[in-house]
Amino acid sequence: MSGKYGPPHFINRELSWLEFNQRVLDEALNPANPLLERVKFFCITSSNLDEFFEVRVAGLKQQIESSVVERSIDGRTATETFREVTKRVRKMVQQQYACWRDQLLPALATEAKIRFLDIKKMDKVDIEWIEDYYHTKVRPVLTPLGLDPAHPFPQLLNKSLNIMVQLEETKNGDRRTRMAIVQVPRILPRLVRLPRKDARQDYLFLGKLICHYLRDLFPGNHILGYWLFRVTRNSELYIDEEDSASLLKAVENELHNRRKGSAVRLEVEKDCPLEIRRFLTDVVSLEEEDVYVIDGPLNPTRLMTIYEGDHSPELRDVPFVATISPLVKDHDDVFEAIRTRDILLHHPYESFDTTVDFLQQAAQDPKVLAIKMTLYRTGGDRRVVGPLMDAVRNGKQVTAVVELKARFDEANNIEWSRRLEEAGVHVVYGLVGYKIHCKTCLVVRADDDGIRRYVHLSTGNYNASTSRFYTDIGLLTCHPDFGEDATNLFNLLTGVCQFPGMRKFLTAPFELHDTILKLIQREAENARKGLPARIIAKMNSLVDSEVIEAMYDASQAGVQIDLIVRGICCLRPQMKGISENIRVRSIVDRFLEHSRIFYFENACQPEVFVGSADWMPRNFFSRIEVVFPIDDGRLRARIMDEMLALALADNVKARQLHTDGTYRIAPLLKGEAAHRSQVEFIELSKGMLSKSRKPAKTTSKYPQVRVKPSPHNK
Repeated sequence: MSGKYGPPHFINRELSWLEFNQRVLDEALNPANPLLERVKFFCITSSNLDEFFEVRVAGLKQQIESSVVERSIDGRTATETFREVTKRVRKMVQQQYACWRDQLLPALATEAKIRFLDIKKMDKVDIEWIEDYYHTKVRPVLTPLGLDPAHPFPQLLNKSLNIMVQLEETKNGDRRTRMAIVQVPRILPRLVRLPRKDARQDYLFLGKLICHYLRDLFPGNHILGYWLFRVTRNSELYIDEEDSASLLKAVENELHNRRKGSAVRLEVEKDCPLEIRRFLTDVVSLEEEDVYVIDGPLNPTRLMTIYEGDHSPELRDVPFVATISPLVKDHDDVFEAIRTRDILLHHPYESFDTTVDFLQQAAQDPKVLAIKMTLYRTGGDRRVVGPLMDAVRNGKQVTAVVELKARFDEANNIEWSRRLEEAGVHVVYGLVGYKIHCKTCLVVRADDDGIRRYVHLSTGNYNASTSRFYTDIGLLTCHPDFGEDATNLFNLLTGVCQFPGMRKFLTAPFELHDTILKLIQREAENARKGLPARIIAKMNSLVDSEVIEAMYDASQAGVQIDLIVRGICCLRPQMKGISENIRVRSIVDRFLEHSRIFYFENACQPEVFVGSADWMPRNFFSRIEVVFPIDDGRLRARIMDEMLALALADNVKARQLHTDGTYRIAPLLKGEAAHRSQVEFIELSKGMLSKSRKPAKTTSKYPQVRVKPSPHNK
């Protein structure tokens, strides 16, 4: 950081993330949302917290244990941050489970006929069915583990559900207390659904079912008590790529180690006695401050079971089927469509099938000579990796740059890497020391008028599943400069060469950071000259201190700055004399906001960039990222007049970041119409909005993106 700005000018990264998760929880608490959508957000809140502990809290603990004492950009030490995080998480967990007990659970029973039963209150018919289920499905895979000098405490898997059992054993007339553990098997559904002939859905938690039959597992013993608990472990990968002959093997080994990483959190049922909690914290090397007492189901992410399926449509968001982009639907040949003009895809409102068709046609087209593609999180979707294997069988040269270290997708990527290699695809793992996070596909085709390179670039992963609920932008182009840049990018990733420089791409870690700083500084200079100056940036996270400081300087120069940041934001807006011209909003809604868009006014000659990178140090310096310009004026106008303008007009799901680091929904002013951007994007995709429609103005006194009828809708 420069000497000009200090800790009071920044928001703590971890606390900002927790504010994001609070916004997710707020959607579960919001009675205006359909009931099952509220359950979904409730589950996402828990899943997010799991990852937060596995990575961020684990990192804080490592900093605390190290001999190096540093302060974060907001001035906190790791110990101070950990204490604030613990306090904030406890408040969130209490609110989350109160939501479950007091709102969701009763509403599910009355509105959805979904109940969670107490086995002690079941009728005879249900008990008979449960008895059979236990003996045929559950008991064979249970392994009770006694704890004594000959049987030490087992190495429990990360996030596995376990039962701590206290027994009284009688031997030769003597009574003694023993301890044992029963691991709830992951292979079985965590929710056991009872058979019903009507629309009712009655469930029993698998952990509670096993608890009911503990006497069967410990015959001859008296059960004194039993309590469910769960341990979360450090799940970050630690790989020395320079010292590893095989990155694939190194990642596999580290994945094995992840399962037994250091414990970072212990969750126990609310009635678990203090002495049992202390016993558990001792054996997993945690402190009381790491214990979270849960009044509700442990690991509620498994409650997504009740969200899945085709039941209760009235308790869900209105179904939405993505449309095919009008720029390709009238073309049987996707390559012909791309030659006609650049194609901008807005997912999930426009179908990911266009990208799939691009891959499938490339695999089958006899004119295609080569396909090169980066794979970060494919999800193992056959529609994405299948065409690559098909292309090899059709005699084409195919290269896949697979990122093995895509967090929590490592095992999946290893499996598909092997399948691709077996099919004949040339698989490489990119550059040592960098994650390959860019989303790029290059198709080389022998057109009738010569060799032409077709390029697909995206803000999101090549994953057909997540494309249905992540908002992302894709670009299909055959512009020669884009083709040359894509060629140089893949040569860099697969060969041995220095960074050659790019014609269009802004590439991290080589030039993206410096270029973003220069673009911000250019707006500041324009403002000082009295020229129009504006920045609008949409991203997932904003952390980089140099970029934040550059925006503070630009704000003081008079640049109007609107930031749409879904998650972490370390910039503190609306500080007098520092960031008065900066406004920050976050949109949490039905779809996960994932696209990255960067708009610079440039004195009435606006430039728009789209890409894979957030404004974080890891994206700027530790990853291979590609940010690219939108040169086609019609596509640029569409991004400005639709994607950015609608996001800035949202006054239903958008929350404003205040100077104190909290987020609040701005109340509607008298006579102001409600605007929910994602709903309006759906309407646009269906053609329901007037083609001459202008996005709504916000209540901000600052100028909007220039709003003109988008040629895309003509």
